[in-house]
Amino acid sequence: MLTHNNLVSNFLAVAYIPPFGEKHKAVSYLPLCHVYERMLNYLYQYLGISVYYAENIGTITDNMKDVHPQIMSTVPRLLEKVYDKLVATGQKLKGPKSWIFWGAFHLAQRYELKGANGRFYEWKRKKYDKLVYSKWRAALGGEINLMVSGGAAMQPRLGRLFTCAGINILEGYGLTETSPVIAVCDFSEHGIKFGTVGPVLKNLEVKIADDGEICVKGPSVMKGYYKDDKLTAETIDKEGWLHTGDLGHIEPEGQLKITGRKKELFKTSFGKYVSPQLIEDVFKESLFIDQLIVVGENQKFAGALMIPDFIFLKSYCERKEIPFGSNKEVIANSVIKKRFQKEIDKYNKQFGDTEKIKSWDLLDAEWAVETGELTPTMKLKRPYIFRKYADKIDNLF
Repeated sequence: MLTHNNLVSNFLAVAYIPPFGEKHKAVSYLPLCHVYERMLNYLYQYLGISVYYAENIGTITDNMKDVHPQIMSTVPRLLEKVYDKLVATGQKLKGPKSWIFWGAFHLAQRYELKGANGRFYEWKRKKYDKLVYSKWRAALGGEINLMVSGGAAMQPRLGRLFTCAGINILEGYGLTETSPVIAVCDFSEHGIKFGTVGPVLKNLEVKIADDGEICVKGPSVMKGYYKDDKLTAETIDKEGWLHTGDLGHIEPEGQLKITGRKKELFKTSFGKYVSPQLIEDVFKESLFIDQLIVVGENQKFAGALMIPDFIFLKSYCERKEIPFGSNKEVIANSVIKKRFQKEIDKYNKQFGDTEKIKSWDLLDAEWAVETGELTPTMKLKRPYIFRKYADKIDNLF
């Protein structure tokens, strides 16, 4: 149950961030029945920003070209799709155009804030802005300056690439129960740090429990669950702290970093806890991997079901002269399986022995909201995936 005061307190707490007003425009495409987009629409209205509603998720790019917005809210899944299209575009280029594109692309992946890479880097960035980055912005309406990402964890590579290209990405974190924002990146001195969700809002208190759980207190915390006093008491303790169920810590500069979901932790047969989301976020940095889920409850090791980025994989196969055929055929190809193993070995180096993915399988179709594997905000529906792919998961072990 969210009160009028809950929602008003939340949009007032973030109103200082967007440098926009009555002369500016926003595009909205996320469901208004979700508090994330609803609160941001109230924020747009409060600041006088005009709101344009996308026809559907498939027409967003065309709608942005028509509207020329300066700001929009999004989820990481859409940013990943834009990223994939950029890669696919680059794969088609030849000669000098290809060299220039990939030079700009790889430069953006190394981007650091506040000119930390040095003057020569910034000089190259300025040159690439005229040749490449300006075209990326033009594909999104030409005036987009700020995207707010929430609903799920965002890959740091996405933040680096879009920010380098002149589109500020501010990642935030929150819950429906907190109306929703708890922390969000801003333009203050330590307001943005890739891989974090920024500082906690000034009107909220956050503490990290002994087990790493993030707890929050403040005016945007819900009144409770409708006609469910028991669940309310389980979520909000007697001191008024709402227990989010998420795990995290505060960085030295004050930003909040999310490290996993308490309920999603699983224990191997050796008694070691594994945070699947943390592993998934790292592996999704691979250009070859679009989606994955890490499993291994009560097993000797962690395993994963993975969905390739078929757009990138198709271009890879063309370059390597590997027959593509259908999705099902390509994932059965021994050469492709060896390439994926190489990719897995690369990212496994970042983890301890109990967290490494030691068994895996490829799937031939994307997960989507329509097919039941994703929520409307593009999060994994883990219980549903576990049921749907029970046989494949069993085969991993």
